[in-house]
This record gives sequence, structure tokens and C-alpha cells, in this order.
Amino acid sequence: HRAYRGLTQPWFMPGNLKKLEARMAELSRRYVDKMMELGPECDFVKSIAVYYPLHVIMSIMGVPETDEPRMLKLTQELFGGTDPDMQRPDASETSNAIFDFFQYFQSITAARRAKPGEDLASVIANGKVNGCPLGDIETASYYIIVATAGHDTTSSTIAGGLQALIANPDQMKRLKENPALLNSAVDEMIRWVTPVQHFMRTATEDYVLRGKQIKAGQALSLLYLSGNRDDDVFPDPFSFKIDRDPNRHVAFGYGAHVCLGQHLAKMEIKAFFTELLKRLDHIELVGEGKRVQSVFVSGLKTLPVRYAIRAA
Repeated sequence: HRAYRGLTQPWFMPGNLKKLEARMAELSRRYVDKMMELGPECDFVKSIAVYYPLHVIMSIMGVPETDEPRMLKLTQELFGGTDPDMQRPDASETSNAIFDFFQYFQSITAARRAKPGEDLASVIANGKVNGCPLGDIETASYYIIVATAGHDTTSSTIAGGLQALIANPDQMKRLKENPALLNSAVDEMIRWVTPVQHFMRTATEDYVLRGKQIKAGQALSLLYLSGNRDDDVFPDPFSFKIDRDPNRHVAFGYGAHVCLGQHLAKMEIKAFFTELLKRLDHIELVGEGKRVQSVFVSGLKTLPVRYAIRAA
């Protein structure tokens, strides 16, 4: 796992991501401008939140912008396979979304092996582990993980973060008056939303946890939503507090499997709210936000809002 992860890890470290700051600010401005043009009302999820992180990760990967709607549709079918608004007409065909991803990225692999570029797709297509090139399944799987998790969870956090700020106007006011709180606010948004709701792991050794015997080889469900509301760790866990410190949330996982793109995600969220909040005069809900029906990766699928935004 460490060797496979090491192929792309340098791309996602803060030092390398720093060169994207100007581009991130530009994209944030583009999508807040779009929000202003759509105003005074829009569905924030469908019009803004799903597209901004999508464009960021696809730009990094080297996927053409014209293919981004296809990537979004396949991601929603994969993660929202049990949601009637997102699943394929035949719900039993959810696995075919993976097949479609594989087919798409096979052509990307061939192109990058013939003519490598400076994008992340070139790194994956030409990557080697222990001196051996990645197999077709490993290569395509790597693309899929980056291409899906690299935007869906971030868009969920941006949408859920805005919903939380609207529901807590005192926190919204504090953040607008003191943008220096954005770093802690971003972590609180991530804790609050927790887009990846659970993950399965296998115990590697016998262990007793709070009087419960866990045997080596047993499957364990890690309930991140519950962990991020643990009152042994978080004082007043059901309150949204932009200055929460410390904030030891587990939304990015932990240990060897901690989220590869966590620094990129925080950077995107911070850039977007930096741009939005300095131009936002007013915002309110005009309907109830609805969540994706999924037990694995979930977030808002609709968030109708009314607002007033100034020009940049």
C-alpha cells in the first residue's frame, strides 16, 4: 500500500500544492461570479458545489474540461447507486459505472504512455512499484480513486459547510469579520459534514476495546460520523463552532490509509469561502436541503438558497 501511495503522494503535499494557490483563487472567483450571475437564487449544490472541486481535480489529472460532466455523472452513479435521483435506470447496473470508468481511463493511459505530460495521469500511467509497471486494473483503479474521491467529498463539505453557516448566523458573522478563523472553520466543516460515513477494516491482532473483544481477522466497521460526534473527544459535539480547537476529527481516516488529498481538499474549501464570504451580503435557505441516499459516501444533493453577492 505504501509503495502504491508513494507514486502520487508528492503531488498532494503542501509544498507542491502551494503552486496551485493562484489558480485556486482564480477558480474560486469564477464560481462565485457564476453564483452572482445565477442570483438572486440557485441550487448551490447543483450549480456550484459539484463543479468547482471537480474542475480542480480534473485539471490536476489532465482530464479535458469537456469530459468533466461525464466524470461527474459516473461519480454520482458510483457513490449514489442507491439514490433514485442518481442511480442508473437499472439500479443493478451500478457496477457498470466502474466499467465505464475503466474504459475511459484506458484511453488516457495509452495516450500518456505514448506521450507523457506533466499531469497526474502521466504519473499514474507510467508509475512503477518495486520496479514493475502498474497492471491495467491497478492503473485504472488508481485513476478512479483519485477522480471520484478527489472531488465528491470536497463538494459535499463545501455545500454542507455553507448550510451550517446559514444555520448558525453567529458563526457566519464571526467568520466574515475575522477571516483568520478560516483554517479552523474548514476543519469544523469537514468534521460536521463527514462525507465518508464509514469504512471497513480488518483487525490484524486480538484487541480489547472498552471491554469488547476483537479477534484478529474480524471485519470492523469504522463509523466516522459517530466518531466525529464523540463527546469524549469533542466538547459540545453537536454544535458547529468555527474556532473549535483542538479538532481531532477522523473524517480523513487515520494511519496508513489517511486521505491522500486532505491538504488539497482543505486548500480548495478555504479558497472558495475566502472568495465567497468577502463578497456575500446576505444568504438564506429557500427550501430544505436533501441528502444523497447512501450509507457510504454522502452529502447534500440539493441546497436551494437566496442571496446577494457583490462583484469582485
